[in-house]
Amino acid sequence: MNEFKYNYTKYAKMNRDEILTEMQKHLNDERFQHCLRVEQTAIELAKENDVDPEIAGLAGLVHDYAKQRPNEDFIKVIVDHHLDPDLLNYGKAIWHGYVGYLLIQAELGINDARILNAVKYHTIGAPDMDKYAQITYMADFIEPARDFEGVQEARDITHENLWQGVIYQNENTMKFLIGKNKAIYPAAIVAYNAIVAGLK
Repeated sequence: MNEFKYNYTKYAKMNRDEILTEMQKHLNDERFQHCLRVEQTAIELAKENDVDPEIAGLAGLVHDYAKQRPNEDFIKVIVDHHLDPDLLNYGKAIWHGYVGYLLIQAELGINDARILNAVKYHTIGAPDMDKYAQITYMADFIEPARDFEGVQEARDITHENLWQGVIYQNENTMKFLIGKNKAIYPAAIVAYNAIVAGLK
């Protein structure tokens, strides 16, 4: 662990090894390994897109920090922070990013808005995603262990043009949810309208 290039102390109250220890308290090994792969993919994408790989790497590393927390943890945050009460009608697929970034802020001492927004929007997107949010969104989607129809196309598009990768993922995710008759959180529809339909 100690040989890793970035220690993240510029952006968190603890170093990378301490963050990894905290993550392992809350994630099973499969999810933890996924986070490590997303971290590496995010660093790669940051270098390709001329942004700070340390910020991107940290966002990628912690993006699923809250993924396996009890529902009660999320409900408490939603209530305590007076978030949209409609969130209570959804579940961890939405909560772990859209609510979980607040747990990252509180527990890991990460206060950089670029990292927090990247985590917040990594599942549903947002109308005005900066490069770090785009990178986390795509690194999660195309990390090396992902294996679904179209993933190689997504990788090729993303490495060629990050924003086109965001469009590809957002469009395909919405098609998937509609095909499964899944409820779509309204903020995800707003993101789709901005990202895919080009409405601002």
